[in-house]
Amino acid sequence: MDLTQTSAPWRPSAGLAFLQEATRTQRLTGAIAPSSRRLASRLAVPLRERKLSRPAAILEVGAGTGTVTRALARLVGPADQLDVVEINPSFVRLLTESMDRDPDLAGAAPQIRLVPESITDMRLAPHSYDIIVSCLPFANFEPDVVQSIFERYFTALTPGGHLTYFRYLGTEAARTVFSRRTEVARHRAVTAVMADFEHRYGVHRSTVWGNLPPAQVHTLRAPAPRTAPATPAATA
Repeated sequence: MDLTQTSAPWRPSAGLAFLQEATRTQRLTGAIAPSSRRLASRLAVPLRERKLSRPAAILEVGAGTGTVTRALARLVGPADQLDVVEINPSFVRLLTESMDRDPDLAGAAPQIRLVPESITDMRLAPHSYDIIVSCLPFANFEPDVVQSIFERYFTALTPGGHLTYFRYLGTEAARTVFSRRTEVARHRAVTAVMADFEHRYGVHRSTVWGNLPPAQVHTLRAPAPRTAPATPAATA
């Protein structure tokens, strides 16, 4: 099923809200437009292709105006739980209103919990989520913050659980041309942190050209528990 064909139409009010917040808080928003429906669909692949025999626990971080939230909401079952983290008060207000008005969100409202705080402050119990979808602008953060967030994600994932997130293409080249040396060094350090996690846990990546700007989606998987070696049978 191609979710790009079943998505709710783009809402001018949501786009305007995103543009206003992007202008006001560029470092935290990290883009000039909401995630496209195609990008949202790609980020939701682990939920769409899940093989769990039990209800799923899903965490979305950095929901913004809710494009990815809607893609996830269309996939959750009646016993699943979707926790949506968003720190920006304007986006929280828009998401809260959309929970009543938007068909995708309203249909899954009993399964959705909106968490209006930072992921760095939110209490995350170990092994509490099967799928984490992160829409944070990692390229705008300090390297130690990115390291901490990834570590929190992998602590919160169940063994074998999946993390998806995206990186915008071309940002490193742009910063090399237009930014100061300290900014270039910070961006490269962030990239190195992410590349380390991708090297250790990455299972898939793909490019979504139909996004502004184009984005590369990464899927990482938490290590599955190791099976303890069988104890040799005692001999008489």
